[in-house]
Amino acid sequence: MQESAARVRAEIEALYRSESRRVLATLIRLVGDFDRAEEALHDAFAAALDRWPIEGVPDHPRAWLVSTGRFKAIDRLRRNARFDPLQGDEADRLEATPAAVEFDAGVEDDRLRLIFTCCHPALTADARIALTLREVCGLATEEIARAFLTSPPTIAQRIVRAKAKIRDARIPYQVPTRAELPDRLEVVLHVIYLVFNEGYSASAGESLTRHDLCDEAIRLGRLLVELLPESEALGLLALMLFHDSRRAARATADGEIILLDDQDRSLWHRAQIREGGALIERALSSRRVGPFTLQAAIAAAHATAERARDTDWRQIVGLYDVLLRLDPSPVVELNRAAAIAMADGAEAGLAELDAILARGDLADYHLAYSARAELCRRLGRRDEAREAYTRALALVKQEPERRFLQRRLAELSNGPGDPDAGPRT
Repeated sequence: MQESAARVRAEIEALYRSESRRVLATLIRLVGDFDRAEEALHDAFAAALDRWPIEGVPDHPRAWLVSTGRFKAIDRLRRNARFDPLQGDEADRLEATPAAVEFDAGVEDDRLRLIFTCCHPALTADARIALTLREVCGLATEEIARAFLTSPPTIAQRIVRAKAKIRDARIPYQVPTRAELPDRLEVVLHVIYLVFNEGYSASAGESLTRHDLCDEAIRLGRLLVELLPESEALGLLALMLFHDSRRAARATADGEIILLDDQDRSLWHRAQIREGGALIERALSSRRVGPFTLQAAIAAAHATAERARDTDWRQIVGLYDVLLRLDPSPVVELNRAAAIAMADGAEAGLAELDAILARGDLADYHLAYSARAELCRRLGRRDEAREAYTRALALVKQEPERRFLQRRLAELSNGPGDPDAGPRT
């Protein structure tokens, strides 16, 4: 029976957003090639647009897309076999592969399998992360570049080289053996956290958050904990749960940012906070504390404070001190400076922040200038605050953050504002 074309198209578009990366991961396993699977994915969705308005949406749309994509890949290989006989052999192999999606015992998820393939030791660390964010999670090259604080052409080159390396080195599409897993885990954790970060604070666009990416990162984090319950996997999952627990309180109904101190803590997801607390206790009890476990401990200090004024900023500064020794970075230094401002006053925090900026670190990082503007504002240094807000505005790509900065600038022009405004989180 023919269905409304507009309704079916909307359903297919929603399905593409929610399922396309899962379909792609399975197609990569079946056809054995990234680019070929990408073509098959688009062919399958094109077929859905043609057929579903007439035939109706199938009961199991993801399975339909995988099966259709597989057959489209075979058809494409058969056509190309006229010019390249090897593609005919590949079509024979693919046609002989059972159409049913079968999973290995243990990790029953093609996307996790794909992550480990993208994170193979034969690839450079940056290439592993860029490839996984692009192929597993579907982030645009520009989004990945902002996560890396680098340029889109650089990221595009990394992705192309990584795909070529996988193809030429015949890197297997499989989850590593249990003996190999610990050495491969660090990069995988970093990838998942970058995905979560992009969801928690979208690098560009109209929305503050991308809940689909947060949910996907947490889902993958749970799978990793089930597969390999090492302290850092536990710490990462706890960290994501603590941050995500504030989802409902971080913005108004109109999408405007609400500062951490101003959030309605009754809206925080208590079940997630309890789960995160249990995970961080397990991670800390192992006595093998890593960067994600320390970040989770910092997030726990925020999540367990009943009121903003109850936050133990001294403890947070101490945890940042340990984190800096273990995993030094300008962003960690920036977060520590913000914590010092809360523990010891805005003047002390500003001195720390200015030292970071004086080195030239984070020169293109809008949050550094936003933080400086907030501290100058608290200190009554309005001209410096205005200059820093303006610099942050020139760098920001996300619309809610842009509006937040514009409001702050307007407040400087219209009145004294709130000198005790807290950090943005």
